[in-house]
Amino acid sequence: MIETSGIRDHALGCRAAAQRLAQLDTAAKDALLLAMANALDEDAGAILAANARDLEAARAKGTAAAMLDRLTLDHKRLSAIADALREVAALPDPVGQVTRRETRPSGIQVERVRVPLGVIAMIYEARPNVTADAAALCLKAGNGVILRGGSEAIHSNTAIAAALQRAIAESGLDAAVLTLVTDLRRETMLELLQLADIVDLAIPRGGEGLIRFVAEHARVPVIKHYKGVCHLYVDRAADLELALRLLLDGKASRPGVCNALETLLVHADVAARFLPKAGEALRARGVEIRGDAATGALVPGVKPASEDDYAAEFLDLVIAVRVVASLEQAIEHVRRHTSDHTEVIATADEDAARSFVESLRSAVVMVNASSRFSDGGELGLGAEIGISTTRLHSYGPMGLEALTVERFVVRGQGQVRHPDLL
Repeated sequence: MIETSGIRDHALGCRAAAQRLAQLDTAAKDALLLAMANALDEDAGAILAANARDLEAARAKGTAAAMLDRLTLDHKRLSAIADALREVAALPDPVGQVTRRETRPSGIQVERVRVPLGVIAMIYEARPNVTADAAALCLKAGNGVILRGGSEAIHSNTAIAAALQRAIAESGLDAAVLTLVTDLRRETMLELLQLADIVDLAIPRGGEGLIRFVAEHARVPVIKHYKGVCHLYVDRAADLELALRLLLDGKASRPGVCNALETLLVHADVAARFLPKAGEALRARGVEIRGDAATGALVPGVKPASEDDYAAEFLDLVIAVRVVASLEQAIEHVRRHTSDHTEVIATADEDAARSFVESLRSAVVMVNASSRFSDGGELGLGAEIGISTTRLHSYGPMGLEALTVERFVVRGQGQVRHPDLL
């Protein structure tokens, strides 16, 4: 753990440890992750006590309920974090996979082989589970990881990292392969983001302000999504009971996450049948509704929505609603306000679904399924380290494969390109 600056030396230590980790076979890496999961179980008392300190400080600051939910650990959540490490251990190892092999006219055999990225800097806020999740994914993919969490979770993160590092050291590896930054000064984070010769990728997870700060100040490559303004469009051909299920799950199940719904668009042809019932169900779950005039005419007590509301990531029990005259108007609204995260259409019309999917460029587009499935685990990645809405080497939820890159391995029998010059 880093208690003072000198981040460059610690990053160099992480890189050296990662080079040894990258040489381990899959069985050794899986055994390491299982030992880390067991260490979390063994240290549960200390971790939960540390989390209680963080929660006490957060409540004293008047932290919002959604943020407190992200910060909170209990025995069930901590057990789930340990189980998530075991699930990562069971995932296929992307390292060493040959994704393509061909023989060129010259006779050389060209392979594309997946290899670790190297050193990954995770910069995140009040989610102590990220400490363990990111460590597991990075290590499984053969990478070192530098973790810089937020001040809100400093005690929780420190306790989790201590358990994981103990397991790493007991497995015979240098615990520096998982480095936790506890010097939370902005200057230290800025120094970390300048280490382009050591750090191969930075992944910020948190609010828009944090992500923009990282993106604007980093010299290392950055995978980012600024916010999750997720839309549900209820088409004229929608099954309205199905649409209501998608709405309630997407908005009310866990409003503080990035795949929660923030905006509801309803076709005018079904608005009178759908919105009164939807408004009643949302209110029963404590959701504040901000809408346009058409919504206000159908749902009593709706607050007038501003254009800012339609671009907002509330991360709370608040939703913006608009009645639209057509599928095309819904698509135009999404294009104007999208964060390229996740969009949902509820419809029984295959042509409408196809048009919605093909007209939008968001990383995840769903047809008759909840936005809450926009998650690496739910989409078959096993686990997720973040979501990319930038078109670099990965787009959308990122799992193990996204923490590797392809390189070329060429095999020959003495071929040269210009034999006439020899």
